[in-house]
Parts: sequence; structure tokens; C-alpha cells
Amino acid sequence: MEFRKTAIFGSAALAAMAAISLPLSSTLAETAEAEESAFRQAVKFGFSGQEIQGGVMLGDAPAGTQSLSFDGQPVPIDEDGKFIIAFNRDAGQSAQMVATLENGQTVKKFFNIAPRKWKIEHVNVARRSGGPSAAFMARRKPELAQINAARQVRSDSKGWRQTFVWPVKGRISGMFGSQRIYKGEPGSYHSGVDIAGGTGTYFVAPADGVVTLAAKKPFSLEGNLLMIDHGMGLNSAFLHASQILVKEGQEVKRGEPIGRIGATGRATGPHLHWSMKWNNARIDPILLTGPMN
Repeated sequence: MEFRKTAIFGSAALAAMAAISLPLSSTLAETAEAEESAFRQAVKFGFSGQEIQGGVMLGDAPAGTQSLSFDGQPVPIDEDGKFIIAFNRDAGQSAQMVATLENGQTVKKFFNIAPRKWKIEHVNVARRSGGPSAAFMARRKPELAQINAARQVRSDSKGWRQTFVWPVKGRISGMFGSQRIYKGEPGSYHSGVDIAGGTGTYFVAPADGVVTLAAKKPFSLEGNLLMIDHGMGLNSAFLHASQILVKEGQEVKRGEPIGRIGATGRATGPHLHWSMKWNNARIDPILLTGPMN
């Protein structure tokens, strides 16, 4: 009799366990199916470009994508699903894109960012101490305000979708990302690419865009500064010009002359400094143009 009670208890326990296990198996199956579905959706995103520090990638989102974010920053999507993302010069090893699809599903894509070997020069002298003077900062403050305001402009330009061209051909005298280390203390890295050229040499727009800043007088460091918005948060800056040939608000086309090379501002000789940013990320122009022919 005692054995029969035990057997009955055991059968009831097994039945209860079976009742519990069925929903668990079902939940696991649903989870696996959801993960597989998210993976299928994620691979529908197409990309071209390089997952590299200072690099830019053009993306192609599947139809109906509702929203995108890249490392927590909203990313606008063009009518046909095209978009752009970029990796800062000092980007870490990974980044994440999150997309909300038409059916409300959220998918994620992870990027493995390749590091780069920057040109680093070690100098056996101490970095200047004390910082800029109060007089310099008084001149500099309104200049920085103009630069920041220009970078906030979001035009409808489609230049970001184009293949970029070199604004001028010549000897590259300064590489993006290069940096000096002063007795172990890092200085600021070079934010663009320098192209040596004779004073007065024309330089052109590397892609379509809208002029967001055309300095009316030389800035303290940049000299005659010209900035162009290419759309979607991508912009170019051209420093040290001897002359600016365009006006703020003007639309420019790829290959159109926009200025002349000079040595205004803090420059040791005539050259064009061309720097690019995507939102807050500083990027390497050569990765958009390819090597100079």
C-alpha cells in the first residue's frame, strides 16, 4: 500500500513536471525563432566602406526601416534606405547599430573596428605650458562659435552619396591622425590631410554640398576658412585659403572651384588643409577619395 502511494505521487509529480516543461520548451523555441528572425533581418542591411578608425561606411537599410541609431546617436535614413555612419580617429574596438523595423522588431549589428598605426613622432622637449592667453581666447571664442554653428547645419545635399574627389592634386605634406608626443605627453593629432601647393592655386569641392561658413576675415588658426555640408552630418573644412570664391548658403557641385590655396592663419607655407567630420567623428578624407593618382 505504501508503495502504491509512492507510485501515485511519482506519477503526479511527473505529470506536473511535464506540464511545466512544455511551456518552457515552447518559450525556448520562440526565443530561438525570434533570434533567427532578428539575424535574418540584420543581414538584410548592406554596407560599403571600411570598419576602421577614421573610416566611413555607406549603409542600405531594408524597406520599411523605422529608425536607426549608431552608438546611441540617431542616424537619418534617406528615402531609398541609404544612410551613412563613420568611426572617429580614436574609436574603440567595437560599435553597435540598432534598427527598428516596420513590424516593430529591433535588430542589432555590431562592428569590429580595425585599429590603425598612426604616424607618431616622439619629441624630447616638453610641451608648452600655460595654455593660450586671455587675449587669444577673447579672439578665439567667436571664431569657435562660428565653426560650431556651421557644423550644426543639416542641408538636403546628396554629396555624401557621391564618390569624393581630391580638392587639389599635389604633394601630401601632412597625414590625417599623425601626432607628436612631447616627453611622454601627447599633443593634438592632425585633424586632416595637408596638400602642398602654390599660393593662388585653385581647389575644388570634393563633392556636392552647401557652404555653411565662408570667413569674411582670417581666423586665428585656420586663416581664411571655408566649410561645406555634404548632407547627413558629413562636412568638409578647408583651411589657410588665400581667397574664398563662394558665399554662405551657396550650393556647390563636385569639381567646382571654391577657393585658392594660401598660407593664412597659422601656417608655415602655402598648402590646403582639408579636414572632414561626420557629426562628432573626425574621419580621414583619403578613405573617401582613395590614393591620389
